[in-house]
Amino acid sequence: MAGGGANIVASNRRKNLAGPSGWAGLLANARIFAIAVFASLGGLLYGYNQGVFSGVLGMHSFDSRMASAVNDPNTKGWLVSILELGAWLGVLFTGYLADKLSRKYTIVLAVIVFCIGVIVQTTAFAPSSIFGGRFITGLGVGSLSMAVPLYNAELAPPEVRGSLVALQQLAITFGIMVSFWIDYGTNYIGGTGETQSEAAWRVALALQLVPAIILGVGILFMPFSPRWLVNNARDDEALQVLSRARRLPPNSDLVQIEFLEIKAQYLFEKETSAIKFPHLQDGSRMSNFKLGLYDYLSLLKSRPLLYRVLVGSLTMFFQQWTGVNAILYYAPSIFQDLGLVGTTNSLLATGVVGIVMFLATIPAVIWVDKVGRKPVLVSGAFIMAACHIIVAILTGLYHDSWQSHRAAGWVACAFVWIFAMAFGYSWGPCAWILVAEIWPLSVRGKGVSIAASSNWMNNFIVGQVTPSMLAHIGFGTFVFFGAFSFMGALFIWFFVPETKGLTLEEMDEIFGSAGMAAGEHERFLAIEKQIGLDAYNDPDRTSPNLTDVKHDSIEKV
Repeated sequence: MAGGGANIVASNRRKNLAGPSGWAGLLANARIFAIAVFASLGGLLYGYNQGVFSGVLGMHSFDSRMASAVNDPNTKGWLVSILELGAWLGVLFTGYLADKLSRKYTIVLAVIVFCIGVIVQTTAFAPSSIFGGRFITGLGVGSLSMAVPLYNAELAPPEVRGSLVALQQLAITFGIMVSFWIDYGTNYIGGTGETQSEAAWRVALALQLVPAIILGVGILFMPFSPRWLVNNARDDEALQVLSRARRLPPNSDLVQIEFLEIKAQYLFEKETSAIKFPHLQDGSRMSNFKLGLYDYLSLLKSRPLLYRVLVGSLTMFFQQWTGVNAILYYAPSIFQDLGLVGTTNSLLATGVVGIVMFLATIPAVIWVDKVGRKPVLVSGAFIMAACHIIVAILTGLYHDSWQSHRAAGWVACAFVWIFAMAFGYSWGPCAWILVAEIWPLSVRGKGVSIAASSNWMNNFIVGQVTPSMLAHIGFGTFVFFGAFSFMGALFIWFFVPETKGLTLEEMDEIFGSAGMAAGEHERFLAIEKQIGLDAYNDPDRTSPNLTDVKHDSIEKV
């Protein structure tokens, strides 16, 4: 589909009126910042669940209870990766639910599903319950991984949107860090050996319920996405949400331009749908289902949208094949392979991974809207590739003699920590920023679900194959992930456009829709004129009260 960006002068005027980017912009948009921080509890749940299981796998009481699943590398891989398989399915369902129920209520539903899965895991007495519980938890986690960045992106002003969406990754890394240290602490319940209590792993798993319940209840008091409200003909509510979020009156130029740009984009795509599928405009459930299906198909049939599918899906592909989740899921085992003796020492080293990754994510939240996406992603990928290669060389040289080469072992551990820092500031936050911001309004929910599903499917594959790779090819595992990290840098460098500072509606310009057919261009200009957006073409205009004019025009449309 073609899209917005036709009214360049109005867009430029909005940019001139917008506030600062980065940290100063976050302080200037304190209300949105607070809402985004709260919504990002979904990321904390994902991170905690991702990190906690790596420590649980090494606990003596868990290994004793679930020995039939833990002792076999293939079954162990499934025990870890079954969550990602559930998350993949959860993301696909969320594309429809986010458009139908709203982003907000989709988050509530995802929390309910998540809690059911956690309860099943916490009360498990056999591997089958862990498998089932992690699959159900994955459905909720996958849904949250898509709905939360989407919700944040649609509430955020363009000048700080990247920083706010990056809060999702900051929340994930915070959850990982907390889970690693909770594992380290609960590992001592009853002792670290034969006497260890099963509470060591049950408590660690059950604690996920606390932030989940807070998120599920609290999100009910948060605003709806203004873009979702416009998409559902609730214009007055959308204008009020934008006004409160920007802390400006509804008739201010900045609020009016942003609202009318969203409205113009929605009306254009609705009109385009009516032209293409006139027989499906009766509003019936079946017609709406078919329109949704055609929206998915349009992602493949339209060249600009297919370009976005490839950018989103391949960015997530390369994010996972950096090997980050191989490190996170199996960090205690990896550190033991690097010469750290004992479960307690490996858990301690794993805890450092959580700390450095969390701290490295903070600069991304502050500066990603100043530096841009591409420099951050490319530099992070090159650093991660170098870390993998160095660890591979050290492991190849000393894997049979770590005890007599302690310094080399610690150097290898240090480069695993540097790897975690590189991921924390780059591919962690920026991959999710891209996925959340590149889609037009009419297919945004479905587009994000397709791209995010790539993340989870590749996450599932990585979790499944890593134990076998470590067992059979040893240091070659790090060479493998290093090569993919390098290829990820080249992909971003040559094929991904910079999206810093653009509105969600202006993305059409850089993804190939700027040269739309003359008829479509004229239709878009007519819609802009009809709703009053052309009134902002004069960059020197004052800010009269145009609220009544705009609402009258919108109602006529």
